[in-house]
Amino acid sequence: MRFKLVDRIVELQPGVKITAVKALTMGEEYLGDHFPHFPVMPGVLMLEVMTQAGAWLVRVSEDFAHSMVVLKQAGNVKYGQFVEPGQTLTVTAEILKTTEKETKLKAHGVVNGKVAVSARLVLAKYNLADTNPGHANIDKATKKDLRQLLALLYQPEEGVPTTIDSPRRHHAI
Repeated sequence: MRFKLVDRIVELQPGVKITAVKALTMGEEYLGDHFPHFPVMPGVLMLEVMTQAGAWLVRVSEDFAHSMVVLKQAGNVKYGQFVEPGQTLTVTAEILKTTEKETKLKAHGVVNGKVAVSARLVLAKYNLADTNPGHANIDKATKKDLRQLLALLYQPEEGVPTTIDSPRRHHAI
């Protein structure tokens, strides 16, 4: 099963910050086992929401230069409270530093004003064609699909200025 955990992007400042939300419902398949009689979002999936939000920030900041943006390292991970069905995890990720192959971010997730999870993330970014030129078409199709998904996830209000066309550059890692 492939998890797409970001339900909506509510703020997007390319090169700077993203805020995204994950609404937890009883319809989440994994809640039947985690835990019976006390369903809560697994900590690893809370970390995954932060990773996916950070990946969207990286993609938009670099105009989808890489088809793959994946978690390389998670450090200083702290869990503060459970996320239960009916609650919304609001995740914010901010770019600290970036290089050609990696982006460092700090991220946290909040429920009802309280920190549920926080971490420092390192995301690796690459194209499949970097190691196999025959995969260039896969990279192209993946980037196209990701752009279409972004259009569903991020729909800024009309008349509200957006900074999506003006990414900032950051210091090297």
